[in-house]
Amino acid sequence: MENIDQRYLVQQNKRTDDGNKPPVFARVMRSKEGKFEGVSFIRNKEKATVMTIAEAEEVIRWAKQKKGDAQQYDTRIICVGQ
Repeated sequence: MENIDQRYLVQQNKRTDDGNKPPVFARVMRSKEGKFEGVSFIRNKEKATVMTIAEAEEVIRWAKQKKGDAQQYDTRIICVGQ
């Protein structure tokens, strides 16, 4: 049985002058059939979606296309332990 490497989170940091904004983490929204529908960003790291690297890249692409103020954020993939 193949072991799927699911150990990544997507983190966003808002670019601010004071740097006091805490990061937010991606929570993936899927249909009942498992189809990717979008992402919401939440503050609670424990409730964020743990995903594969391919899923994390899909989340970043979606956030850059759909989020109107995406240029105000630094979005990156991190390992669960970071």
